[in-house]
Order: sequence, then structure tokens, then C-alpha cells
Amino acid sequence: SGSWKHCSFIISPPICLSLIQAACIPVLLSNGWELPFSEVIDWSKSAIVGDERLLLQIPSTVRCLPSDKILAFQQQTQFLWEAYFSSVEKIVQTTLEIIKDRIFHQASRPRFFWNTLPGGLLALPEYSTHLSDFPFYYLQQGSSPSSKFTALIRAVSPVVSLSQPILKLIQAVSRSPYCAQIIVLWSCEKPPPLSTKWPQTAVPLTIIHASSKVSDRFLPYSAIGTEAVLSLDEQTSLSTGEVDFAFMVWRSFPDRIVGFPMRSHFWDTSRNQWSYTSKWTNEFSMVLTAAAFYHRYYHSLFTNYLPVRIRSFVDQIANCEDILMNFLVSAITKLPPIKVTQKKQHRDAPLPQLLKSAPPSNRNLRFSQRQECVNQFAAWFGYMPLVHSQFRLDPVLFKDQVSVLRKKYRHLERD
Repeated sequence: SGSWKHCSFIISPPICLSLIQAACIPVLLSNGWELPFSEVIDWSKSAIVGDERLLLQIPSTVRCLPSDKILAFQQQTQFLWEAYFSSVEKIVQTTLEIIKDRIFHQASRPRFFWNTLPGGLLALPEYSTHLSDFPFYYLQQGSSPSSKFTALIRAVSPVVSLSQPILKLIQAVSRSPYCAQIIVLWSCEKPPPLSTKWPQTAVPLTIIHASSKVSDRFLPYSAIGTEAVLSLDEQTSLSTGEVDFAFMVWRSFPDRIVGFPMRSHFWDTSRNQWSYTSKWTNEFSMVLTAAAFYHRYYHSLFTNYLPVRIRSFVDQIANCEDILMNFLVSAITKLPPIKVTQKKQHRDAPLPQLLKSAPPSNRNLRFSQRQECVNQFAAWFGYMPLVHSQFRLDPVLFKDQVSVLRKKYRHLERD
């Protein structure tokens, strides 16, 4: 019948892998058969294992499978294929990680990690082996992330005036009741101001000296003591209300990037390549980390999972680290980022030396670099992981013609 037409009988392991690639459900009839990576993969969730001595009972068993279970089996086969078998590189990497888990058994990944999205290869045991420390498993646990965040501001320009945007930004963020600490990542050649020159805040303000590498903003700093990270550029302008609302949204989507400035990509048929656009439309595929929340685990993945050559590439051109983070998160979650409210004024940040009277040629260079980055990253990932979305979250009654006293985030409409 149509409900089990995708089930297939197999006689050898190579055929088994071909079947799961095609979203078929393998039916295994070989007593004592050792399945690939069975040490960590629970094949009972993706294959029907039968006794070869009861061959005649298999057809009726297959016909009795409900449609929802067939769908679950097919989804699991696709997950296993993409996570562990889709390339020689992934097969080798899976083998090495299983061996590493054997050697370092005390720090090995639970079997749950290997059989649940995004898979064992993306749950780094160096970071943690506890489900609650990762952004992917809150739903299975029925829990929520902690109610505090760390603001991480990358500073590339010297502070010479009390009216500079970074000082106003620190004050606005520090007034959020959800802010646990503010970290300024000082990537400027000149020394930072004395502690007395920084704004007085109700939360700890920490200065961390960093190099000029743009990828340094995504290092797994031990000073980040919360699950949520609010990534900010020094030129970003946000109000306390915007920060509060975006954080509340992130707590409902802790595996995604949630923020304000959006960008998109599209396939340019005339040039036969991917293109990057900053045009304001109803569709987007990236939320830039100039003003965005995400889980701190993505710092560990960015630093320890992505190859050195691709991080060196963004450091060399001093550009595109925000695009790369979007590629990484979308490749893991298979989902788009989340945009909140209507922040239109953000522009792609220029180099520090271009902040004043930058000629159009320099701005064009920065934009063309970002065009090239989209193609470079897609080539490395082997496909385009970015997902388009038209989904934006606004506060309840946002810009509705009702009394402002009925609106929780009433100040957002005036910011």
C-alpha cells in the first residue's frame, strides 16, 4: 500500500546506505549483523530489524506500521545520512570521534547526542557532555535557558569623547534587568580608557584585550558566564526596551540567531553565482551579529569546528565573520534566524580607518568582499545552508492604534 511503499529489503551494508540516502526504511534480515557505527547509533529508530528465521512474518509487520512511525523512520534515516554517511570526510570524522570517546570515556558524548539533531559531531565533548549546556535540547528536556545574558561589545576605535555611541550603548544595555555583565572586547591599537572613564553601570563591566582579528569576537571566552550572548558592534544603537524584547524572543528560540539588522542572499542567474544584498525587503536569510542574541556554544563551534583556513580567510580580509556565523548556525539548525522589530538604520560596518569620509570605492570593496564570502562559504559547506524567511516578531499591539498603557514595550515605537 502507499503507506509502506518506501520500505525496502536489503542484503548488504552498501545497499543499506544507499537506501537511507533515498529516505527508504531498511528492513534488516541478518542475525548477528553489525551495523555501521552501531556503538553509538540506535538503528532501531531508523530501520526494521527482523529475525531471518521469521521471514514470512516481515510483510505483515511492515504493513502494520502507522504512517506517523514511517515518517519518523524516514526522518531519522535522512538525519543519519547527512550527519555521518554523506561523505568520506564525515565517515572518517565519525570513526575518529568514536575512537576518541572510547579513549576518553569519562568525557565521552552520551548516545542521545549521536541520535538526535544536530548529531554527535556537532556536540563537542570539550565544551560539555550535559544536555542542558547546549542550545539544541531544551525542548526535549522541557526547560528554558537562564534569564540573564552577557553583552559582548567589540571596540575597534579609541574612546575620545563622552558622546561616542559605545558609551551610550553600554548605558542602555546595562539598564536591562536581564543583563548579567558587559564585556568590551578591546581590539583597538590604542589602550582603553581608565576604569573611571567608563560609564557607571549596575552590572560588572570587563575589558578584554584582543587582537585585530575579526574572528576574535567569536572566541569561547571563559568570562562569558551566561548561556545567552548579546553580540554588539561599537556603532550599534539600541534602546533598553529593544534589548529586553529581543532577549525574551531569544529565550523561545535559543538555538537560533535573534536580532535586528537583516541581510539576504539570492542566486544571480546572470553571473551564475550567489549574491549578497542589503536591500530592505520582506525576506531575509541572515541576522548580523552587530546586534544579535545567540547561544554561547556557537563560539566554541566557530573556533573549534570550523577549519582554520576559513577563519583565516575572514581575518585576512577583516570582513564577513558575521556572515560565516550565520552560515554555521543555519547549517546546524536547518532553520533561518529570527528578526525582531524594525531596525532599518544599520549598515555593514566599515574598517576602523574607513569610518571617516570613506570614499565610495572603499565601501564598494567591502560590499564586493561580502559577495565573494557568500560564494566561498557555500563552496566550503558544499551547499547553501542559509534559509530564507519572512518571519518577524514584534511586541503585542506593536504600532496598533490603542492606548500606550496597554503596551508592555511601549517605548519601542518611539525609539
